Amino acid sequence: MEKNVLIISTSLRAGSNSDILARECERGAKEAGNEVEFISLKGKQIKYCIGCLACQSKGSCVLKDDMPEIIAKVKKAEVIVFATPIYYYEMAGQMKTLLDRLNPLYPSDYSFRDIYMIATAAEADEGAFEKAYNGLRGWVDCFEKAALKGIVTGGGIVGPNEAANHMDTMHKAYELGKKL
Repeated sequence: MEKNVLIISTSLRAGSNSDILARECERGAKEAGNEVEFISLKGKQIKYCIGCLACQSKGSCVLKDDMPEIIAKVKKAEVIVFATPIYYYEMAGQMKTLLDRLNPLYPSDYSFRDIYMIATAAEADEGAFEKAYNGLRGWVDCFEKAALKGIVTGGGIVGPNEAANHMDTMHKAYELGKKL
């Protein structure tokens, strides 16, 4: 059964390893016959949430930036894959800002059900991903129809464009895409 899949790459770095893995996931998802859209936050203007909660009554944010288009895509996706580098044992700041700004979706009739994470880190220890995954779990827990379904980790990946040399991790990202 074809699904509407949205993959969001949150790294801003050129040659981003999490972006490389996200693209590999995209390839697998497309080969599986899904409708797939890929969004990169590179070049997007996303302001910080100011906590006014106007979005809860208006259904949209008062801030003017690139978020309305992203929110619309997130709202209609059935499956969302967030890709992030790990900085200081946590998700990238732009991913956290994105999650905060998705607040207008909370009272809405959103379509997403299955949420996944792809993450890369210089640290090889699997524990390096726990805080970021738990941070995403906190966001998902606020959406009662959605569930956090899994993570693909790429530890020990340091330099730009290095992920492509980690064939086992590339395969895991591709297989995630195939099973979405």
